[in-house]
Amino acid sequence: MRVLVIYCHPVETSYQAALHTEVVLNLRSAGHEVDDCDLYAEDFNPVLSREERLGYHEVPGNRVPVQGYVDRLLWAEAVVFCFPTWCFGMPAMLKGFFDRVLMPGVAFDISDPQHVKSALTHLKRISAVVTYGRPRWTALLMGDPPRKSVTRYLRLLTGGKARVDYHACYHMNVATPRRLEAFKARVGDAMARFA
Repeated sequence: MRVLVIYCHPVETSYQAALHTEVVLNLRSAGHEVDDCDLYAEDFNPVLSREERLGYHEVPGNRVPVQGYVDRLLWAEAVVFCFPTWCFGMPAMLKGFFDRVLMPGVAFDISDPQHVKSALTHLKRISAVVTYGRPRWTALLMGDPPRKSVTRYLRLLTGGKARVDYHACYHMNVATPRRLEAFKARVGDAMARFA
């Protein structure tokens, strides 16, 4: 399977970086073709400019500023996101990816605004590996926006057809090394069985 891994963390020695390495290693070992997109390393610009917003509905010209990322997304049969949760949301860099790349003519067809159609119907699988500094009950109290973005919104953009899984490590700031290693191993196993 062609898998686009979208990784978003600025620190190469972070736990999230170790999880990202585990994801890519196990996907490749399982025989998947992996496009490893590190948003920070690639210096992705998350800012939706005034000009881009004004041209947001102008398909296909709206793709021009992010055409390379659009091409990578359209190439993929599956997407795996690796990111931390900050302030109960995804990092601004990743939110900017959503804002700039998941646009009309790419993620959805808005030519008839009364009947918006999903356009990422080629995606068969969506997965996420996400860390949280706070316990799960706190994320639930806040509505857990990252989980909903992945398991609901992205799935909706596939026409509800993609299989989705969400691997979350909650309260990691007080987790023992043993618990962090166990979670990393579970992520590795899930990626080794990814289909």
